[in-house]
Amino acid sequence: MHAVRNIRLCTKDCICLFVCPTGATDTENGQIDASKCLDGCRLCVHACPSHAIFLLPRAYATQQKKSGKTVDALRELAKSKARQEKLAQDLADTTDDPLVKQLATALVRSNRILQEDLHRESGFMLPQASITKDFLMEQLEKNTEDKSFPKEAVQRLLELL
Repeated sequence: MHAVRNIRLCTKDCICLFVCPTGATDTENGQIDASKCLDGCRLCVHACPSHAIFLLPRAYATQQKKSGKTVDALRELAKSKARQEKLAQDLADTTDDPLVKQLATALVRSNRILQEDLHRESGFMLPQASITKDFLMEQLEKNTEDKSFPKEAVQRLLELL
């Protein structure tokens, strides 16, 4: 595990600079040097008042095979999260109450993260997943007449995959 910083959450309180035993944190560029970060140290994670620092594994396990029913359930749940994200965004855009706006904005972010995780778990847009190639091929076929569709970019992606 190594620490990473979500720069959008960072308030530059810089407490991480004082607690990091290796000097891996850098608030100027917002990066944490993974090569200096001690596995599992967590001092910066616990010290950060804005909760902008979290741990990521250095390597991820390979994706496990899932049955068709499981993949379908993951995609349905992802669609549900997309609807919830839209509702929360609409609420955030239309309310005048700052507390409601803050809560709705948090719900937007939370549902987006869950949605991305569900899509990733279902294998939807993993480059190595066959469904990615199928999706790109389908888009090429559907958009043969659309001049704004980036046909060359999609063809190049397919070559790279």
